[in-house]
Amino acid sequence: MIDEMLKYNKRFVEEKQYEQYKTSKYPDKRIAILSCMDTRLTELLPAALGIKNGDVKIIKNAGGVVTHPFGSVVRSLLVAIFELGVNEIMVIGHTDCGVQHINGEMMIEHMLNRGVSPESIEIMKYCGIDFEKWLSGFDNVETSVYETVRFLKEHPLIPKDVGIAGYVMDSVTGELMELEKSI
Repeated sequence: MIDEMLKYNKRFVEEKQYEQYKTSKYPDKRIAILSCMDTRLTELLPAALGIKNGDVKIIKNAGGVVTHPFGSVVRSLLVAIFELGVNEIMVIGHTDCGVQHINGEMMIEHMLNRGVSPESIEIMKYCGIDFEKWLSGFDNVETSVYETVRFLKEHPLIPKDVGIAGYVMDSVTGELMELEKSI
């Protein structure tokens, strides 16, 4: 499958199809979106919001959540705010999220079934990794979005003048439900 993608990429470049996507690194709408990596949102989210290449910064991860106050999500948001001019953040969860109801035990079982050694799991635990905290999902997408918005609003490095709002997107229709108004 990767070979097919690489062949396509070669043709894409040779035919200069990239020209229609040229833009700057600065988001035209000065918005960053934190959302889930769900494949259904790849095209649906931009289409449902009417955004195009160059309009916003999109940060995606499993569940569209912040798992650490100084992890890659917060780092990306800080760069977007202080270096790229973002002044609003949208946290967008979605219905039927694959991260709902996962837990550390289940993830460890999947790892073991795929050949990760029990010793590797034990070494990680010995090094202080709390699998339950690190790999758990959430039970309710609305609550997860609300908690992420609240976390970002209270983060000491995010300026208080940055608007932060939370939404849940219907993963079939693209309809947004606003959960948490911006500051």
